[in-house]
Amino acid sequence: LQVDLWQPSSPFHIIEGTVTDVRVPRNTSRSLLPYLQQANIQYTILISDLQKAIENQTGLRSYRNRRSLSGYNYEVYHSLEEIQGWMHHLNKTHSDLVHVFSVGKSYEGRPLFVLKLGKRSRPYKKAVWIDCGIHAREWIGPAFCQWFVKEALQTYQTDPAMRKMLTQLYFYIMPVFNVDGYHFSWTNDRFWRKTRSKNTRLRCHGVDANRNWKVKWCDEGASFHPCDDTYCGPFPESEPEVKAVAHFLRKHRKQIKAYLSFHAYAQMLLYPYSYKYATIPNFSCVESAAYNAVNALQSAYGIRYRYGPASSTLYVSSGSSMDWAYKNGIPYAFAFELRDTGHFGFLLPETLIKPTCTETMLAVKNITLHLLKKCH
Repeated sequence: LQVDLWQPSSPFHIIEGTVTDVRVPRNTSRSLLPYLQQANIQYTILISDLQKAIENQTGLRSYRNRRSLSGYNYEVYHSLEEIQGWMHHLNKTHSDLVHVFSVGKSYEGRPLFVLKLGKRSRPYKKAVWIDCGIHAREWIGPAFCQWFVKEALQTYQTDPAMRKMLTQLYFYIMPVFNVDGYHFSWTNDRFWRKTRSKNTRLRCHGVDANRNWKVKWCDEGASFHPCDDTYCGPFPESEPEVKAVAHFLRKHRKQIKAYLSFHAYAQMLLYPYSYKYATIPNFSCVESAAYNAVNALQSAYGIRYRYGPASSTLYVSSGSSMDWAYKNGIPYAFAFELRDTGHFGFLLPETLIKPTCTETMLAVKNITLHLLKKCH
């Protein structure tokens, strides 16, 4: 039976007692459900007609006037083209706080845009890196990256905390890391996860951009098989997107004090290590930052996030960007798994963009201010 694993991302992580979310083609469910009954495996159908759910989410596109940017709607999902247009618009209209540049090109030749946000108040400032959309189908990620920028620009004048953040720090924000994959998830396959590089031997496309980093590469929780969702690639940094970002982070490693990566879904705030069950040297600082961030997040709508080392909180995985950032001298490295816990999965409705981003914003501000206070 060919199924698409939504949670966890790889069959290696399924043991007795694991709650697993799978997507099956319509005809497959007829054979799968009797099999589960026979094996005495409890199941719930979360979304009975996935095709309809997809159409409900993307069918309204044509009716919207999405061209005027002054009325840019942050409560809908945007295509890659729209997001890139939005970045260039901000670059023009908010040149005092925003500078857009490219760190390289994707496999299919698209520019990898990063937005530098902050007041040019002094020559040297510490920085925070934020990326979204390493995995193409996790659309709430790019939505949050855009929301973060909107909030920063809208509240900079009125909110002392935001002013402090933008005065004392730079934010490097990459709204869509995996540009090719994200584009493909809009045009061809809503549940595409990987990059779009071609594999010469097999007809399978793509590498898991969060298993392609040079840290315990292709060990546990990653696959050597090019057709798998967690394929680690032919070698570390084989993906031009990963290589470009790794190069940028290496170049600015002295300046960048925090690395934040946004994923979905699981409602978790994770920190290193992913690849092993060991305690990081600055555990108490990072742990208290996570504890406070999760409490801040919960204060908005009562949504509880689990937090802890990725290996024991989620599962062991090697070659992740978070571990790599930490290993390369960025002391605060976090990965968020945003809403929800599986009811909608990757198809988080647009009505939930606002609450999800609002609560996440509280957590990110909390981590950032913690950073400025300096933990001892």
